[in-house]
Amino acid sequence: MTTRSVTMPFPARIKTELQIDPVMLGLVLALLMGGFVILASASISISDNVTDNPFFYIQRQLLAAAIGAFAGFVCLFVPMQVWKSLGPVMLLLGLVLLMVVLIPGVGREVNGSTRWVRIGIMNLQVSEPARLCFILYLAGYLVRRNKSVREEFTGFLRPMVVLSIACVLLLAEPDFGATVVLLATALVMMFVAGARIRDFLVFFTAALLALAALAVASPYRMQRLTGFLDPWADPFNSGFQLTQSLIAIGRGEWFGVGLGDSVQKLFYLPEAHTDFVFAVYAEEFGLVGSLLLIALFLALLWRVFKLAMRAADAERLFEAYIAIGLGTWLGIQAFINIGVNMGLLPTKGLTLPLISYGRSSLIITMICVALLLRIHHELAVDAKPVNRKRGSKGGKS
Repeated sequence: MTTRSVTMPFPARIKTELQIDPVMLGLVLALLMGGFVILASASISISDNVTDNPFFYIQRQLLAAAIGAFAGFVCLFVPMQVWKSLGPVMLLLGLVLLMVVLIPGVGREVNGSTRWVRIGIMNLQVSEPARLCFILYLAGYLVRRNKSVREEFTGFLRPMVVLSIACVLLLAEPDFGATVVLLATALVMMFVAGARIRDFLVFFTAALLALAALAVASPYRMQRLTGFLDPWADPFNSGFQLTQSLIAIGRGEWFGVGLGDSVQKLFYLPEAHTDFVFAVYAEEFGLVGSLLLIALFLALLWRVFKLAMRAADAERLFEAYIAIGLGTWLGIQAFINIGVNMGLLPTKGLTLPLISYGRSSLIITMICVALLLRIHHELAVDAKPVNRKRGSKGGKS
């Protein structure tokens, strides 16, 4: 009688081996599912007007979510050590993406900006995957050159020069908002890695002066800035978007006008389904609903940064820097989007993660979540042998 080894079915192996953070996953799913509801309401009028299909944008967003879920599922089974070894490749890929979009005939122009490349059934906004590539590269660099980053200006300067080139390419599209998010994320990662305060302040000051000079030198950026400072001075031109957003938020009062009953989304508020989806949400769900949405984002960021601290305590610095970078990226982008909607910041053209219509943003965000869940999985697996060893000694801590 011969015996054969029994191989566990693939789904069963996933169930028994994969360690998922239920809190992080639950927060992401709550934002994602709520985002579908908000987007369906905010986009129904423009969808019907442009395509004669009231669910046009939500259908495309659902397809993007399916693609993002598949891509995230694949990334969930890629060890973080693989991403660490691919750092130089990620840097090259990010730079190539930003250069390809500037090639005439390849990049697609929308509203005066060339930010998209046609890939299959969708337009890919190259700044989204490029930003993820740069974060992966920078995390690996901070691990390899940690001593140099802490003690030498050249160690701080090298990655900043590379990222400055990326920012120049982003500004050539132009994409001022993506430039701000990338620079801010990189500086936070460098700061957490232990870069000297004087090096940090020198580059931070230089970056602020350069961005301010670009804003002043560009007429349309200057118009956005002046419109933000006093939108009611020109409510039908430079201040039109912001005044309509403020009207929508004001109409929401405490509890909102009700789901689907927004008036501002009916061709008053431009980009109601993308940049200004928060204003529509605030109109329909009021201050209470807005605070709930912000609380969900804050809870997600708390969970991500807690994961980063766990990785640092376990001396897995690459994973810690990745979590810091991704959490900073999501937090800054959400803060800027909500700040723009409320009139606290100039218009930047950034989506609200997991909420706004934006297929590239949604797919890359879901991949980022998968990377965070992978980090949690590896930390949980590494901790298991330690727990069994402690248990064999009588449970002493």
